[in-house]
Amino acid sequence: MRIPGTLTLPSASGGEREGPVPRRPGEEREERPPASLLPASDGSLLSAAAILTGIGVVMVYSITAPLSQGSAVPVFFVRHLEGLAAGLLCAVVAFRLPLSTWRRIALPAWALSVVLLVLTHWLGVRANGAQRWLAIPGTGVTFQPVELAKLATLLLVAQLLARHSGPSAFRLRNLVPPVAVALVPAALLVLQPDMGSAVVLLALAAALLFVAGAPLRFFVVPALLGALGITLYVTTHAYAGARITSFLRPWETSGREGYQLVQSFVAFGRGHVFGVGVGAGRQKLAYLPEAHTDFVLAGVAEELGLVGVLVVMGAFTALLLGGMRIARRARDRYALLVAFATTLFLTFPAAINAAVVMGLVPTKGLAMPFLSYGRSATLACFLALGILLGIARREAAPQPPTIGRAERRGLLQP
Repeated sequence: MRIPGTLTLPSASGGEREGPVPRRPGEEREERPPASLLPASDGSLLSAAAILTGIGVVMVYSITAPLSQGSAVPVFFVRHLEGLAAGLLCAVVAFRLPLSTWRRIALPAWALSVVLLVLTHWLGVRANGAQRWLAIPGTGVTFQPVELAKLATLLLVAQLLARHSGPSAFRLRNLVPPVAVALVPAALLVLQPDMGSAVVLLALAAALLFVAGAPLRFFVVPALLGALGITLYVTTHAYAGARITSFLRPWETSGREGYQLVQSFVAFGRGHVFGVGVGAGRQKLAYLPEAHTDFVLAGVAEELGLVGVLVVMGAFTALLLGGMRIARRARDRYALLVAFATTLFLTFPAAINAAVVMGLVPTKGLAMPFLSYGRSATLACFLALGILLGIARREAAPQPPTIGRAERRGLLQP
C-alpha cells in the first residue's frame, strides 16, 4: 500500500520499496500550525460576542417584562432564550464544518434563500406595512428569509471573486456573476418592500468587491445609479419619504413620523453617564416603539447610560478588529474574503443600527446583532460567528518569523 507523500523505489530483490520524497537542499515543507499556536483573535471574538449576548439577555428581559404582565417569565424573553440556544447550536456546527464545505453549499444556500424570498412575496406574513416574514406551517413560528439571504449571498460572492486574481479578475465577464448574485436578492427585497436591507446587502457585496482588489473607478457608475434608484424610490413610496422627513425634522414631526426617533432621544437623555438602572427605564412603557428589537440600544442608553453604550460599541469594535486580523492571516483568497464578509455581516448592521437610534441616518428597521430580540437575526449572527471562528482555527497561514533585537554593525559598533 502506498502512503501519500512517499516515493516508490526499486529494492535489491527486484520489488519495490517506499521511501520519503527527496527534497532539494534547503527546501522545507510548509506545515499548518496546530490550532493551539494560532493567535488568540478567536478569544477576543468569543469575549465580545459573550458580552453582547449577555447585555442582550438582560435588556430583552427588562424591556419586555412590562409587555407580559401576569406571566412569571416574559414571553419574548423565553423566545429570545430559545433563539440563543438554537444560535449556539448553529455556531458549533458552523465551527466544526471545514471551509471547503461552505464553499460547496454556498450556491445551494443562495438558491434556497432566493426561493424563500419569492415565497415571502407571495405567501409571506404582512406586518407594519411590509411582507417580510414566512410562517412555518403548524408551529406558529415566523422567520425572516432576508437574514439567510444576506449571509448566503456574501458566501457565494466571495466564492466567485476567489476564482480569479490579478487584473484579469476585474474583466467584465468575471464581474457579471458576483454582481448578478447580489442584485437578484436585492431586487426581491425591494419588492417586500425592504429597501434598507437591499441597500445593506449591496453595500456588503461592494465592500467584498473592493477587498478583492477592484479599483475605485469601478464603483463610480454603480454608486450613481444606486443614488438615483434610492431617490426615485423615496419619491414614489410615501413611507420612505416620511422616514426622510422624520430624520431631517424629528421635533417638528414628533407627533407623527418623527415620534420614534424623538423618544429615542429622550431615552439617551435620561440615561446620562451611568443610566437609571436596569428595569427602571420608562421609555419601554409604551413610549418607545420596537424598544426590544430595532431600538434596543436606546434601552441600553437609558438603563445603563453612556457607559453601557460605550461597552456595546467597544465590543463591536473588538469584533471588527478580531475579524480583520483573522482575514489578514488567512491562508488563501477565499478564506480571506469569507472572513471579511462574516466580520462585516456582524459589525456593519451594528454601526447602522447605532446611527439610526442616534438620529445620524434615516430610520431603518435593522436589528442590533446579538442584542435585539429576533430569532432569525440571532441564528444568522451565530452562524456567521461560527464560520469566522472556524477560519481562525483552521485556515490561518503559518506565523511569520519574529523580528529579533537589532544589532550594531560596521562603524556603529563600539
